[in-house]
Amino acid sequence: MSDSIQTAVVGVTGYAGAELARLLLRHPRLHGKPPVFAGRVDQKDLARGGVPLIEIHPHLAGGNGSGQLMQEPFSWELLARRGVDVLFLATPHEQSRQWVPEALARGLRVIDLSGAWRLTDAANRAVYAFDDEGSEQAAAIQAQAVYGMPELHRARIAGARLIANPGCYSTCVILAVKPLVAAGLVDLSHGIVADAKSGVSGAGKAPTAKTHFMYAADNLSAYGAFTHRHTGELLEQIGVAAADIVFTPHLLPIPRGILATIYLRFKEPQTRESVARVYHEFFAGSPLVRLYDKALPQIQYVARTSYADIGFHLDAGGRRAVIVSCLDNLLKGASSQAVQNLNVMMGWPESEGLE
Repeated sequence: MSDSIQTAVVGVTGYAGAELARLLLRHPRLHGKPPVFAGRVDQKDLARGGVPLIEIHPHLAGGNGSGQLMQEPFSWELLARRGVDVLFLATPHEQSRQWVPEALARGLRVIDLSGAWRLTDAANRAVYAFDDEGSEQAAAIQAQAVYGMPELHRARIAGARLIANPGCYSTCVILAVKPLVAAGLVDLSHGIVADAKSGVSGAGKAPTAKTHFMYAADNLSAYGAFTHRHTGELLEQIGVAAADIVFTPHLLPIPRGILATIYLRFKEPQTRESVARVYHEFFAGSPLVRLYDKALPQIQYVARTSYADIGFHLDAGGRRAVIVSCLDNLLKGASSQAVQNLNVMMGWPESEGLE
């Protein structure tokens, strides 16, 4: 496919949006064609055409021309005038749900970082309570959406018009568990337990009582037991029933990063070599997954990188496993995975601009 494309980002003001902007500005295939940044612009900024990007994110200032870039008032006409081919939406779920139909109708390809189009099962989608649930239009668009995890759906992403970027917790757990379930090794009758902990940035930029410094600092808290909106992604992508897995997220008092500790039992005794072989075969050709041979991953090794790290230990009998999976929730859990999807969509090397 052509190297010459124009991207646009809506939602650059958020944490994931900032990382997305940073990655796209330095992407070698997009050199000389920086993204169009669009969003809400206050009345006081309209006279100057928007808000300078480096006022929103001073750390993006540099020799990449970012000093001349603006967040301009969003309009479909702006995107058409600037020749946008691929639209990244780092917007709330409801906003993406509203805008994706129009974007597709205008011939844009969309990479949506929200949860608006991730779930194919209406029962799993119910947690979002979308206003258009059950409509003919929503069903038609959902049928086009491809779950944007290249390690699972690389071929479909290449031809997709709408990519639903996975959730951060979901990415961390799915990558660790899917290979073993797909290989038929896991005894689901004993259940899978996924205990996951995320840095505070996973809750987004808007402050809340539970992300306030006085709540989160020197604290560790569980939330969303049996009700977290990423649970549906685990069920659909791993291919298990709700009774087969327990997923509990926790708020960790650090800025970024996720560590998931997963407990499961095998149908038959396994060796370290047999489990490692399953992982290595499943992730052959997946440059952004790193497999640990002996040590277990830690957040400090993945923070500010685009990698997902996976390691495991077996008990003495080879029937039980503890799997540790780590990633940066703003990168492999969000923005770098979105750019990884762009690379696959455009036929570029999957990890280009990310390693």
